Amino acid sequence: MTESAADTQTATDARAETPPMAKRVPVEIEQVGRTRTDNYQWMKDENWQQVMRDPSVLREDIREYLEAENAYTKASLEDPTEALRETLLAEMRGRIKEDDSSVPSKDGPYAYYVRYREGGEYPIFARKPAEQAFEDDAPETVLFDGDKEAEGKSYFSIRGLEQSPDHKLLASAIDTQGSEYYTIAVRNIETGEAVGAPIEGTYGSFEWGADSNLLYWVERDDNGRPTAVFQRDLTTGEDVEIYREEDPGFFVGVSKSESEEFIFIETGGHTSGEVWFFPADAASPEPKLVAPRKEDEEYDVTHWNGAFYILTNADGAVDFKVVKAPIENPGRENWQDVIAHRPGTLVLGLDPYKDHLVRLERANALPRIVVRERESGDEHTIAMDESAYDLGLGSGEYDSTVMRYDYASPASPSQVFDYDMATRERTLRKTREVPSGHNAEDYAVERLMVPAWDGEEIPVTILRRADTPVDGTAPLLLYGYGSYGITIPASFSTSRLSLVDRGFIYAIAHIRGSQAKGYQWYLDGKLEKKTNTFKDYVSAGRYLVENGYGAEGRVVGHGGSAGGLLMGAAANMDPELFGGIIAAVPFVDVINTMSDDTLPLTPPEWPEWGNPITDAEAYDTILAYSPYDNVGDKDYPAMLITGGLSDPRVTYWEPSKWAAQLRYEAPNAGPYYLRINMDAGHGGSTGRFEGLKETAIEYAFALASVGLVDGYDISRDETSANE
Repeated sequence: MTESAADTQTATDARAETPPMAKRVPVEIEQVGRTRTDNYQWMKDENWQQVMRDPSVLREDIREYLEAENAYTKASLEDPTEALRETLLAEMRGRIKEDDSSVPSKDGPYAYYVRYREGGEYPIFARKPAEQAFEDDAPETVLFDGDKEAEGKSYFSIRGLEQSPDHKLLASAIDTQGSEYYTIAVRNIETGEAVGAPIEGTYGSFEWGADSNLLYWVERDDNGRPTAVFQRDLTTGEDVEIYREEDPGFFVGVSKSESEEFIFIETGGHTSGEVWFFPADAASPEPKLVAPRKEDEEYDVTHWNGAFYILTNADGAVDFKVVKAPIENPGRENWQDVIAHRPGTLVLGLDPYKDHLVRLERANALPRIVVRERESGDEHTIAMDESAYDLGLGSGEYDSTVMRYDYASPASPSQVFDYDMATRERTLRKTREVPSGHNAEDYAVERLMVPAWDGEEIPVTILRRADTPVDGTAPLLLYGYGSYGITIPASFSTSRLSLVDRGFIYAIAHIRGSQAKGYQWYLDGKLEKKTNTFKDYVSAGRYLVENGYGAEGRVVGHGGSAGGLLMGAAANMDPELFGGIIAAVPFVDVINTMSDDTLPLTPPEWPEWGNPITDAEAYDTILAYSPYDNVGDKDYPAMLITGGLSDPRVTYWEPSKWAAQLRYEAPNAGPYYLRINMDAGHGGSTGRFEGLKETAIEYAFALASVGLVDGYDISRDETSANE
């Protein structure tokens, strides 16, 4: 080692021994008659849009700070738990069938599927003759080899991959930065040759026209927002604008009806929107509006039985209803109720087939599938047995009586069924294999209805080993999200078994802000009612502790993105409850982010959080719970805080500023570990096994925060590393 290299290594070692203390540069911000001071605004690169596309242009002082944080986390958390992390990684990898494949889905003359090679990180997309769909030795055509396409790339994400209607071409949408700017490329399946120039700077959403020469794609503007739909003519290479959205609060998407007769352009925010349509075989399409946008009214369009069937919350249908409209004149004045609103039964989606209409519903916090016959209108529900489970609708051919669905529970690996809607017979096509072995009877699954702070009942899903006692001796991991109406499913995860097998009780709190108990459950956890989300989560944690599912100071909170906001708010509300907090890509700088209308998601999310730029009440509400703005000298638990440098959803400076604020305001609590992935975005590392490495870090932290790592203890019983 040269002398300069030795000096550099010594400086790096010294930097890693103690937590970095970020410089404080006070910036005063005046807004709606209020004034606040931000001491870490300097962490936001003024050139952030370019950083998203090219992380190498990040300002040097910011890069140095992030690298110092990463060095500290590596030296203080990752290195001391290396042996444990390797064990966890081996366990999690051992539960994955490395050469796994999906159940083939028939489409015309072919059956399409995804498979992995042994040791492969990325999927291989392939097809075989439809008549040999379920024959293992059928001849295969590889359409796209993810491992080969990803060679030499530190980040690789596949947003979309779809064959043309004539099955001769393949279009793909790929992101190699993590910034979610996708490049769409088309290739000839037989020759592998590119068809025309790639389409850069897209949102990744695209659909084929009916004749296989036209491709409809969505542009992403300089602020990262999907704003326009273009038609690419593959014979000329020309792009023609079909639709442009002028409202920055509305995002644009494009899809095709299951009947393949129509292209839909959907534009909207979180609580309102509108749909335009045109025939899929139109050469020069002129989109026609279904119904104009209306505040706080949502609708989604399905083509079935010669009409549009529309899922909507119009006319006070809080949990949504289904109406029918003529294609020639589909406006609201012609909507006719088909399935009336039923309070407490949330209609999640429609899936049409030639002679049947399938819908997915949720009632009493559990999903169900209902099948409706076209001729008679008769309905039946596909029965499920377990107390907590997850259901998903799979792909099927429109002109068929067979639909596909996925089933799983926290203890039972996922299964894929083909269900004949006419005969009501089901065929098990696949059960997820766990190569290292799994016995569902070794685990107990419970669905609790936990009393909230205001008398409401919060559904909580519990997974534990059957022999783990419920007497307060087991550590508890409590997962939560609670925003945007997203409901965390009671699904199966091979990774979380590494915690459960070590004695953890794993719980999911289905709090307000989700739709676990219907759409009203969501409405009661947003805007001025947002704190219901945080109070529900803390209530669930306290109830579980009081009833033997955990103990104060031995609860590990876990949430990501808006769930990271939940972690920050809960830590401020009741820090003594937790032994550790895992806040993945946390949305914690809420007032600043919602006050910056240049950020990709800010205008569309004002209906979720409020607009503090113009609304003083919204400003006060947000400021009162924003985790970054409410850090104090409290007894915070150990925290693992993660982010991604090119993340357009929760920008890297949010977790970075929060970590700096925690370390300054509460130096004797923690410790606080900040880990910024310098080569990824919102979802972290891509690939099957690279992603597991990040999970292993999280789980090693969880185990250490409750004193279950030999020779390494950051639990509340030990002296804080920040003291």
